[in-house]
Amino acid sequence: MIILGIDPGIAILGFAFLSKDGGKINILEYGVLRTEKDESEEKRLMILFDSLNALINKYKPAEISVESLYFTNNQKTAFQVGQARGVVLLAAAKNDVEVYSYNPNEIKIAVSGYGRAGKKEIQEMVKRILNLKEVPKPDDAADAIACALCHIFSRKIKVKA
Repeated sequence: MIILGIDPGIAILGFAFLSKDGGKINILEYGVLRTEKDESEEKRLMILFDSLNALINKYKPAEISVESLYFTNNQKTAFQVGQARGVVLLAAAKNDVEVYSYNPNEIKIAVSGYGRAGKKEIQEMVKRILNLKEVPKPDDAADAIACALCHIFSRKIKVKA
């Protein structure tokens, strides 16, 4: 099974494709999608959508795990993150892939066992869990990997009636 983890953002969107085969978890690809500040918002969102859609078509994930929007003091940033999440949801719907959302505390608990773990602690746990030689960079990509791991570890299973 292939899981796509997403750390949404309009300037930098982190992504990670992880495969789970039995008890083994492997990274297929991770990185970031970047948009330029001087581009219009609509063009930036289109760039994210087109790039994400191409990645989804390449790896064909079974499910997508995305960090949910959390409230911040900067309303502009929160709004832009919300727009980026919307792009993720649209790309998922276009490709008929189920989306699961996790808040930052759920991700921290699933990866480190502690809801108040710092960024460095989460990155170190990602490195350990996946037996990597170094912490994945940039931070947004490491966050996307953590989001995918959260989904794998605490997979929300829908019960069909």
